[in-house]
Parts: sequence; C-alpha cells; structure tokens
Amino acid sequence: MFEWAYSGANKAVPRNVGPECAYFLSTKRQIIETVLVTSLCIYTLLKIYPKLQITEKKCYSKYDRGGKRLLVILLSLLWGMEIGFKFASRTVIYLLNPCHVTTLMQIYLLTAPPSNTVTTIFRIHLNLLNGPLLAFIFPETASRTIFAEAALYWIQHGMMFVIPYYLLRIGGVYNVEPFWDFNWCIFSYALNLLYHFIVLQLIAIPAQVNLNHMLCPAILDPFDGPWYRTAAVIHQALLCPLLCKLFCLFADFCLTKFPPTKVKPQMCDLLQGKDIVVGDHKSID
Repeated sequence: MFEWAYSGANKAVPRNVGPECAYFLSTKRQIIETVLVTSLCIYTLLKIYPKLQITEKKCYSKYDRGGKRLLVILLSLLWGMEIGFKFASRTVIYLLNPCHVTTLMQIYLLTAPPSNTVTTIFRIHLNLLNGPLLAFIFPETASRTIFAEAALYWIQHGMMFVIPYYLLRIGGVYNVEPFWDFNWCIFSYALNLLYHFIVLQLIAIPAQVNLNHMLCPAILDPFDGPWYRTAAVIHQALLCPLLCKLFCLFADFCLTKFPPTKVKPQMCDLLQGKDIVVGDHKSID
C-alpha cells in the first residue's frame, strides 16, 4: 500500500534495505532492547520534566535585520528540494530520519513568534546536533545518484550547525540553560531514543528499510555486531550532551569574547531600564 514511499530504496547499497538487514537482529532481541530502552526513557522523562526550567528574566536580544527571513527562505528551499528528490526517487520514508526532522524544527524556530515553547524546542534541538556531525564523519551518499541530491546532503547538514549559531547570536528566547545543568540534555536524549525505538523501528521493520540504522549497523560502524544498538545508546548518551555543551561554549566565545565576531556582552544579559528587542519588535522594560 505504501510502497511508493520506500520502493526506490537502493538495494545495491550494503545494509540499506532488504531482508538481510531486517533480520540482522532476532525478533526476541529487538523486543527486549525496545522494552528496556523505552521503559528507561519514560522513567527518565517523568523524573526530569519537573526539573526543567526556563528563566523568566529578559535575555539580551540582538536586533535581526532580516537574517532570519533569509535563512528560513534558504532552509525551506533546501527542504522542498529534498522532498522533491524523495518523491521522485520513491524514498519518501527517509524524510523520517532525525536530521530531516531537526531541519523541520529549525524552520519552526525561525518562523515562530517568541514564546517558552520556542525556547523549549530550541534547547531540545541543540542536543540533536550529533546527527549532522555523524553525517559528516560517516557520509552516506551512495544512494544519492544525482549530483544535486548529493550536494544537498552536505549543504543541509552544514545548515544544521549554522541555524542554532545564528539564533544564539540573536538571543532572546533563543537561550540556553546554565552550563552545568544537564537536565535538558537528559530530557532531550530520552525523547531522541523514544523516537528511534518506537517511531523509526516500527516503520523500518515492515518496510525493511534501515532508517537511521535501527535494523542493522552501518558498514563503518566500529561496534558492528549484535550489541551495536546497545553500544549506540551508550556512546550517543555521551556524545549528545558533550556536543551540545561544546557548541554552546564555542558560540559563547565567538559571540561575546572573540573581537572579530563579538556582537553582545553576554549570552543571556539582564537589561534593566533599557530597550529589549524581541524578534523584530522593540519593547520597553
């Protein structure tokens, strides 16, 4: 019924699609791992959620002169091209991969009016930057036979780093928690795992398409073997928060300390009795 969404998946690429990949892990092992991971994630979400905080103070916000509009047009164009290529090649199912979902989140962040919801999604998406990093380290472009589609792979993943840096440059609702607060990192990672083990796995199994390697490991996976998913849960639990914090440190250094790129005094500066810029509009404190 939905073969139009995955029938174009390249069977010539190793461990990309087909029964060999779909049956790499036994059904028993898939069920056990899924039950354990989802149970741990749900428990973690319930414990961490009450600890999540968004500061009520007004954060320093730099006036945006149209950069957001330019970026949302560019990102929407890239996303539209990606959708077009996926429909043309009958591989729409790959739009469910986390990097494409993160791109949609960034389009929302660029267009949504200021709110606590925007801050929440912004902080969560900062913990999903492991996707573009791994895409650069272990590129998977063999199935992209068209040059423009292959180029789009690199451009889109590069933009996933550009967008959060620019939003941190603007500030305001695009702010981060204190450096040593890891509650947002833990919360985001639990959501990430649930998306993989519930959404991606439940769709990947009947389609026999290896969505984000939920069915079998990549050829270059150093943990190749029946324990590869367990290893991934562990090493990504270290990589995701580490990358998020390093990215925030880098942005803080460039935006507040490095003279050639410095644009504001602090990442989150409490301004009293001064004009506060929120989005494209000014208000008086």
